[in-house]
Amino acid sequence: MVQKYQSPIRVYKHPFELVMEAYERRFPTCHLIPMFVDSEVLEETESEDGSVHNVQRRCKLDVDAPRLLKRIAGVDYVYFSQENTLNKRERTLHIESHNETFSNRVIIHELCSYSAHPENEDWTCFEQSASLDIKSFFGFESTVEKIAMKQYASSIKKGKEIIEFYLNQLEEEGISHVPRWTPSLDAPSSSVTTKPVCATPKLLQLELNDVTNQPDDQMENQTGTPDDKLDADYIKRYLGDLTPLQESCLIRLRQWLQESHKGKIPKDEHILRFLRARDFNMEKAREILCQSLTWRKQHQVDYLLETWTSPQVLSDYYTGGWHHHDKEGRPLYILRLGQMDTKGLVRALGEESLLRHVLSINEEGLRRCEENTKVFGRPISCWTCLVDLEGLNMRHLWRPGVKALLRIIEVVEANYPETLGRLLILRAPRVFPVLWTLVSPFIDENTRKKFLIYAGNDYQGPGGLLDYIDKEVIPDFLGGECMCEVPEGGLVPKSLYRTAEELENEDISLWTETIYQSASVFKGAPHEVVLEIIDAASVITWDFDVCKGDVVFHLYHSKLGQHSSITTPGGNNVQLIDKSWTLGLDYSMVESPLTCKEGESVQGSHVTRWPGFYILQWRFHTMPGSASTNLPRVDDVLASLQVSSHKCKVMYYTEVIGSEDFRGSMTSLESSHSGFSQLSHATSNHSQSSSMISR
Repeated sequence: MVQKYQSPIRVYKHPFELVMEAYERRFPTCHLIPMFVDSEVLEETESEDGSVHNVQRRCKLDVDAPRLLKRIAGVDYVYFSQENTLNKRERTLHIESHNETFSNRVIIHELCSYSAHPENEDWTCFEQSASLDIKSFFGFESTVEKIAMKQYASSIKKGKEIIEFYLNQLEEEGISHVPRWTPSLDAPSSSVTTKPVCATPKLLQLELNDVTNQPDDQMENQTGTPDDKLDADYIKRYLGDLTPLQESCLIRLRQWLQESHKGKIPKDEHILRFLRARDFNMEKAREILCQSLTWRKQHQVDYLLETWTSPQVLSDYYTGGWHHHDKEGRPLYILRLGQMDTKGLVRALGEESLLRHVLSINEEGLRRCEENTKVFGRPISCWTCLVDLEGLNMRHLWRPGVKALLRIIEVVEANYPETLGRLLILRAPRVFPVLWTLVSPFIDENTRKKFLIYAGNDYQGPGGLLDYIDKEVIPDFLGGECMCEVPEGGLVPKSLYRTAEELENEDISLWTETIYQSASVFKGAPHEVVLEIIDAASVITWDFDVCKGDVVFHLYHSKLGQHSSITTPGGNNVQLIDKSWTLGLDYSMVESPLTCKEGESVQGSHVTRWPGFYILQWRFHTMPGSASTNLPRVDDVLASLQVSSHKCKVMYYTEVIGSEDFRGSMTSLESSHSGFSQLSHATSNHSQSSSMISR
């Protein structure tokens, strides 16, 4: 496989002629390059008018390779052939070199060029590229490739330093100007012409944009413009310190996009994020980047900030927002997850609206990173997220909500890699390990390493918030003095909930997967759902809404399933418990019954202790009449009207989670308070709701 390398444009703020004078001092040897042992001129020619000077050299290199490898190869030195073409008229120098040693086994080809800066004639540009093709090398192909990569990276890094060393030497000798070449009056004109190889360096183009106030969109124009090539100073100023090989990957991937991608290409910062996400593996980074570009185009994500209008329910109840920046200048996003009614938001908006809101947050984060890069004068490519979990409890483990969260994580991980610099999780309660166990497998390993988790209130001491956030910007609800405008959240009113039928009409929605089922509950004919549990210590979870009437919810266990007709229900209002069964003998009640009124939403979970069959039952509830008075009460009248209908309706969702999915978090789950978890009118006045867990 041919390995290719491309360096960014390096700019010397000195005239071309002075740089050429410094370049010539590298020969015949250079003490700054220990591996460069010697060189000899094989041939030297000049055009008739003296404008073009051609030199062919043979260079002797002592490659930094293991002694054993040199003995196996039978050589101590490696020889390269170099041809330099200096065009004084065009002010360019082209350097082409290739290896003579082992040329039948290894092919190394390098191109370098110096040229006058296209925008400033008193500056000089330098570019360098190389290719390596190892056909065979005594079984040491991988070792030779690593050595060549190391040598190439070292030469790029030292190249600019060497020229600057000799430029300083010339200055110390009092040589600060070398006159440009001019043709003599009697010399014949030369027919040799050379096209300038240097495009306008990106840094200078950005400076011009700043002066003219030209917009810099998220996506750049396609190939052809002079500022497509990257400048080394621009990379350091706007992208950060990269190794020569990392710079090469960025430039080559950018060039590939210019040549093959139709339309616009991403900004350099965007390309760099995908390279970092794949440890600068060009092929892997190119694959996920192209997939993301297709996704962005399909969903018009580039225009999301201009077209997306956040629904009012999000503005009122989504407990997240931007808040100043951290000590490194990264934008700071605060999410008060423990105060958020995740179920209410999903039920009121649907998954798709939540996803678009999260995408708009990520797009806004990219924009803020660019702004902070300009403000702080250093590259800022990611942001910090602070998540406050005070108030987190079992109602946040609502399974449809968790599934929506997992989908959002999947989309963000695929399209916004390396945008999260640090995640600070504060006031993590005992139930947090359960949520973490559910979502952590879907988070990239590199991202998980950026998580810092603090339990309790000890988060402002050593290693806490003050290490990452200035004291004056710590939010007031975390004990700081800075007022934070992030909404406090609260329960989303049920009047804003949308029905499953309404959400099914959307193109993409959580509810199109038929997560919820509807059931009618008649007087004398309860609705039951049977779940077969193979492994003890599994977790049964449920969530249901009482749409009409009042019901009583039970959870039973039976070991007689294999000898009875218990089967998975195939229709509505199916009764599975045989009327001949005796409670406490044939089946047992594993949770106390719960009376649920019309309009209530109920969530709960149960850790199973035995294998067998577990039965969830919704039974019609009849309110008992009052014997204290002969006059009818209003409640009794309403109850009689309800009884006359003889029908209730529930919409439910249930799931069994294997104990292995908790991986050590079962202890935290079992330590929660016992009882039913209800996010309903009955519990709306409490700051936290309990969870139904059997011990």
